[in-house]
Amino acid sequence: MKKIWAPWRIEYIKQTRADDECFICEVINDDPINDKKNLILHRGKNAIVLLNLYPYIAGHLMIAPLEHTADLKDLPLETGSEMWALTTKTVELLKAAIRPEGFNIGLNLGKVSGAGLKTHLHIHIVPRWSGDTNFMPILSDTRVISQELSETYSELEKFKEILEK
Repeated sequence: MKKIWAPWRIEYIKQTRADDECFICEVINDDPINDKKNLILHRGKNAIVLLNLYPYIAGHLMIAPLEHTADLKDLPLETGSEMWALTTKTVELLKAAIRPEGFNIGLNLGKVSGAGLKTHLHIHIVPRWSGDTNFMPILSDTRVISQELSETYSELEKFKEILEK
C-alpha cells in the first residue's frame, strides 16, 4: 500500500476552534464587500464557492452550503442540486482559468475521514497536473504551492461569469 504524507496540513489540523466555531459560517456571515478578502468567488442562493485557505495545490476550491450542516441527509434537495451545479461550473472555471489536466473532487464527512472542519460539509475541487507532486514534502516537510492565494483568486475572478450562468 502506498501512503501520501501531508505534513503541511498540520498547521490547520492543530488550530483550536470551539465546536460551535465555523470558518465557513464566519465568511458567509461577513459583509459581501469582504468576499475577496475571504476568498469567496461566488455567492449563490444556497451555496458559496471559495478558495481553500490551506490548499493542497494552487486553485483548490471548496463549495459549501450557506446552511450550517454536517450531514448530507440534512441538506435540502435544492441546496444539494445547486452545489452539484456549482461543482460542474467550478470545473469549467478552473479549466478556463488555469487549465488543469484533471481533478480530484470529493467530500470528507466526519473527522476520521480527514475533515478538518467536521461541522459544515463542503465539496473539495482540487485541480491536478501531471507531475504536480515532488520530493519536497518527503525530504523537507515542505509543500510547494506555486502561487499566492490572492493571485489565484485574481486569475479565477476573470472567469467568474461561468459560475453565474
